[in-house]
Amino acid sequence: MHRNDGTTSYPRICLQFDSNFNLHSAHSLSAWTAHGMATYKAKNPLAFTPWPVTIITTAVYLALVIPLLVIHLNVPSAPQTSPNGLNLTEAWQDLQSLTKGFHPYNSHQNDEVRSWLLERIDAIKQSAPSTEEYRNAKEEKPDVFVFDDLVSNLTFIDKSVGVYFEGTNILVYIRGYEDNKQNWWETPGRMPIGKGGVLVNAHYDSVSTGYGATDDGVGVVTCLQLVKYFLTPGHAPRRGLVVLFNNGEEDYLNGARAYSQHPMARFAHTFLNLEGAGAGGRATLFRSSDTEVTQAYAKSQHPFGSVLSANGFEKGFVSSQTDYVILDGILGLRGLDVAFFEPRARYHTDQDDARHTNIDSLWHMLSTAVATTEELVSDNTDRFDGHLRDDGTVPSGSGTRAVWFDLFGSAFAVFRLHTLFALSVTLLIVAPLTLLVTSVILSKADKMYLFRSWAYSEINDDNIPLRGLRGFFRFPFLISIPTAVAIGLAYLVTKVNPFIAHSSSYAVWSMMISAWVFLAWFVSRVADFARPSAFHRVYTWTWIFVLTWSLVVVGTVYENEEGLAGGYFMFFYFAGTFLATWISYLELFSLPTKSEYVARLAESRRPSTQGSRLAASSDEHQDDDAEEDPTESTSLLHGRHRPTFANYVRVGVDRASHELDDEEEEKDPNVYPHEQGWSGVLPRWTWLLQLLISAPVILMLIVPLALLVTSALSQTGQDGSPQLIVYLFIASLTALLFAPILPFIHRYTYHIPIFLLFVFIGTMIYNLVAFPFADSNRLKLFFLQEVDLDNGISTASLTGMPPFAKDVTYGLPSAAGQKENCDWIFRGKNQVQRCSWSAPVPHVVPGADSLSVSNEDANSLLEASKLSPDWISFSISHPQPDTSSVRFEVSGQNTRNCRINMDGNYIGNFSVIGSSAPDHRFLNPSPDGLNRIQLWSRTWDNKWTVDVDFSKHDSSETNEVDESSITGRITCLWSDNNQIGLIPALDEVRQFSPAWVAVTKFSDGLIEGSRAFEIKRSSLGGLRS
Repeated sequence: MHRNDGTTSYPRICLQFDSNFNLHSAHSLSAWTAHGMATYKAKNPLAFTPWPVTIITTAVYLALVIPLLVIHLNVPSAPQTSPNGLNLTEAWQDLQSLTKGFHPYNSHQNDEVRSWLLERIDAIKQSAPSTEEYRNAKEEKPDVFVFDDLVSNLTFIDKSVGVYFEGTNILVYIRGYEDNKQNWWETPGRMPIGKGGVLVNAHYDSVSTGYGATDDGVGVVTCLQLVKYFLTPGHAPRRGLVVLFNNGEEDYLNGARAYSQHPMARFAHTFLNLEGAGAGGRATLFRSSDTEVTQAYAKSQHPFGSVLSANGFEKGFVSSQTDYVILDGILGLRGLDVAFFEPRARYHTDQDDARHTNIDSLWHMLSTAVATTEELVSDNTDRFDGHLRDDGTVPSGSGTRAVWFDLFGSAFAVFRLHTLFALSVTLLIVAPLTLLVTSVILSKADKMYLFRSWAYSEINDDNIPLRGLRGFFRFPFLISIPTAVAIGLAYLVTKVNPFIAHSSSYAVWSMMISAWVFLAWFVSRVADFARPSAFHRVYTWTWIFVLTWSLVVVGTVYENEEGLAGGYFMFFYFAGTFLATWISYLELFSLPTKSEYVARLAESRRPSTQGSRLAASSDEHQDDDAEEDPTESTSLLHGRHRPTFANYVRVGVDRASHELDDEEEEKDPNVYPHEQGWSGVLPRWTWLLQLLISAPVILMLIVPLALLVTSALSQTGQDGSPQLIVYLFIASLTALLFAPILPFIHRYTYHIPIFLLFVFIGTMIYNLVAFPFADSNRLKLFFLQEVDLDNGISTASLTGMPPFAKDVTYGLPSAAGQKENCDWIFRGKNQVQRCSWSAPVPHVVPGADSLSVSNEDANSLLEASKLSPDWISFSISHPQPDTSSVRFEVSGQNTRNCRINMDGNYIGNFSVIGSSAPDHRFLNPSPDGLNRIQLWSRTWDNKWTVDVDFSKHDSSETNEVDESSITGRITCLWSDNNQIGLIPALDEVRQFSPAWVAVTKFSDGLIEGSRAFEIKRSSLGGLRS
């Protein structure tokens, strides 16, 4: 009917004519909501209302994120009193002694470190308790053998590079009380008898620009303490323990390769490798070969790490390697790789010293090594023993692929990958079936309001609106808009200030999180303002369920096909999501049946006069489009509907049936404003159960991963790695971390989102304009000086990321005014900028600072067009006529490292006179031939005699320079950098470069001196013309 003012009066008057129905209706509604729940007016502290949701979700996140952040940033404190068998004070003093100078393999300081180690080992051995003390402890004193290995050498080929290396390793063998008592290693070729032993490995060489405190000084002093520990009564090992102090890890992992030639290499079946790729902090479990050996690490007091890091190595995301790849991959041992990993800005620099680490970090690695090693040497099973193998690897048996991760840095979970696969497949099947069965039961019970917009009423032959589909389509916008913006920010930062994560990774995280959460709240509030729905929560959980189900499917495929376990967290993520979703479905059982609800509404719509019937009839024609979504073309004055807070324009909602429904919502204090009338009976506390089931597990697993990977990757951009990956990683994990709040975020008050908006604005400005480097987070530039000994030209270069490499280079006094000479080169897989300048000649050869010259033998095959100094001496001869073999005799003054470099892949094979027989396990040549031979000697000023086969010179594809000759250069390297003045160019870089710059080595040596040679093709009888 129409009022005098021209407005339409809808048939709400039926309630006025039928007071009995009103009483009956109120009574029915009271019955439906009689579940002991307080009304909104009672301010239930756990109700699904803005303040409880805002406070509780924020509290849950902060209660978990803050402790995880504190655990990540702080190392567990070392004990005040050293445990039995250990001496922390002694270990710290040993670290200080070890790191007094740079001690790469090719330095005199390296010899001093080696002598010091032998003295320390002998002192520990001599100070071991007497036999009588062991008897009192009811143990037999173990035998101890020290191997000062100055014999082992190895020739190996890795693609286009051949290497000859002479080892200087030190081994300590503590015989286990179940080991064979014979000295089997004294008989050449004899194999060990009985169960295999345990190897603990650390390298005592450093790089030429780092003191090696964590790479690998802490590992070395840990090994010294292990020797002390297992020589203490009460700790005698069951299985024998081999402690390896290897020399040469920093250069092609040469020390571990040389260990393979020692008889003791056949004894150990399991190993623990101690490493460092940072400077302090916690030591993390980088890699593990299998489940069984990882269970030993689980005994650590403060375990730390995730199998995701191991997958990163396997898939090539981490380019650097450790001795693990030799011990596990080539020798066939089963073991663990434990290493420091942050901050990478100090790795291989002069800040890798005792000053920038602490005794807590030392204790973290030491306690881990003691617990792990003790578990391995105490093993009395056969799980680490197997049958002899034909490939030359040790008979260590076979293990199973593992899943492992720490919890709060105090507990450690480890189980088989097969178990994760089985659980994943089971959950992928059971979870959707459970929801499907629950949905069927709800339908049978006539309570399936989901996906239902209407319900048919037989009373008045009409469709009654349920509005059950409302809220279904908002999740794609809710997740995609914030995530798209976060990804856009990743690209923006990469474009404007790509290295800001180097020093301010937490500012980047703050920017991503604040932007994502604010936008998620804003989108949800807009959606809820336009079309409020009590089903926002269940629909959002359903969408998250589908999304995580898909991700678990992908992860399960990778688990089965490639053995990758890094997606383990998605299984737990999906499990929590499934339970939360199921709870939302179970909530629907509290609703009235649809028929009962429809009948009540239909009765309320029955008119008591003919006029009201006509009015109702005319309104029914408008109900067909009552649920039409507002679009850009929808008129703001459409239908002359009143605007409300719940809708920009309540399109179709205030028509007859909806108006009545709205009035019932207003009468029922349990219905959240403007949501569906039937929603008043839904439980109001289950949201909290969903939050506690999903969010804590997700945070406990993903936050440590996020922090671990951020610390590992944020400073890799200086090495040439693409920074975009870091920011995309942060953006993606932000979405994963905060997706569990999406079902609740539409209830948030504005306070926290607005605060986050200001945080976003501030951090975005900072991330775009702040300088990315600082004294404590320096940019690494890679130094190399090359001296052409034929003409005396000396060129130094700095390599790094632009524009910093060029700015620093031409800001040096000796480079100022010189013509800029910068080019792009590949360092590994990454492209970086190299800038060079004419630099002073280094003083690395005593008494040979000036360029003295000498003539070459006229009968030599060398045709030298330039005179040469005596830093390097070499000769080339042809001892076997009518063959393609040539003999090089190479020597360098004050060095232990030289190379034979070719201008093409000419070399088919080579051998060094006096070397051991080739080991087929280490021969992996390129089919195109070799272009370089690396020569390492344990003695100074050594002369290498190398027979080189140039049969590969037959191939025209490898000889593009001049088919009539073979050309190349003899290069020797110098790495000793312990005195100011030896390398003036390097001293200048350190003195005049900005405080935010760190200098590290570019290659094996700091100085490369070279001389050219040419061999006439006609003189090689074995080569075809």
